[in-house]
Amino acid sequence: MQQETEIRQALARVASGDAPILRGFALWLLDNLAAVAFNSIRSLAAQAGTNPNTVTRLARELGYDGYDSFRAAVREVVQRRNSRYGERAQALRHRSGADIWEEALAANLVNVEALFSAEGTELLESCVEPLLLARRVHTIGVRSCFGIAHYFSYVGARAFSNFIEVPVTPGALLDQVSAATSEDIVVAISYEHYSAEVVRACHVARRCGARVLALTDSHSSPLAQDAWKVVRLPMSGPQIMPSLTSAFIAVELLLSAMAARSPDAAARLLAFERRMERFGGYIPGR
Repeated sequence: MQQETEIRQALARVASGDAPILRGFALWLLDNLAAVAFNSIRSLAAQAGTNPNTVTRLARELGYDGYDSFRAAVREVVQRRNSRYGERAQALRHRSGADIWEEALAANLVNVEALFSAEGTELLESCVEPLLLARRVHTIGVRSCFGIAHYFSYVGARAFSNFIEVPVTPGALLDQVSAATSEDIVVAISYEHYSAEVVRACHVARRCGARVLALTDSHSSPLAQDAWKVVRLPMSGPQIMPSLTSAFIAVELLLSAMAARSPDAAARLLAFERRMERFGGYIPGR
């Protein structure tokens, strides 16, 4: 909250200053600060009824070297204060499709660059061998994260003998995780708002002695508490919910790196493909 307080205090100083154009825009931002996180200069200027030069000028007046660094600071504030999905959707109102595409592309490039940083790839690399050697790999994700969890466990189960597919029936989450041991790894995926089922599953997994690999948005996430490893997923973007692009890439990278080191993955996948072809699971292309 300290960073938001500092930004608002700086805006209040500008709002009480002598420059009428900056004063009006600063007042508008005090009521619409979240809009900065999800808008380009042009889009923000249009919403505020000002011009792009004023947006850039205000950012510098606040002490930033430009709009991008100002937006990054506000984005961090918005993410920390548990922005509601409805607020994110409201920030998209009246924006053009082209503007949303531009902002989403820029945000996803930043997210991917963060994931592919030296620190990020080193962390993912450190997970590969333990995942291959684990007795069982359980994957947990619900609601919007279910698709990521399902993909990881589905492909993992085709390629590796120790993957358990993500549970789908009521109660199956606890059934599966409560059987975990100290030789198992539980891959848990969630972000703010954190799904209660996944948080509880992590508690159970730790009580059973299993290692928790948390794929989440922050080191302060409840999934990160006493986790074996935490992969912090950058999720910035104007989307209705936090972007899951980095989560999908992270699990793809893990699966690919595991296959590269596994003596059995290729043969298992080939056998699976042949079964599907034999029994009509796949329809050949032209």
